[in-house]
Amino acid sequence: MVDGNTCLLCGNTNLTKSWEGQIFIFHPDPSEVAKAIDAKVPGRYALKIK
Repeated sequence: MVDGNTCLLCGNTNLTKSWEGQIFIFHPDPSEVAKAIDAKVPGRYALKIK
């Protein structure tokens, strides 16, 4: 989830505004949830992208 038109991590501009649910990852290294969604950096992530 980003503010603006470009992903700050990968530079992709092919983004959607259609999503459901969100999760905040603060410490991705020890987090099983972060591993499950492949989150490698702290941040806010969408759970379901339509």
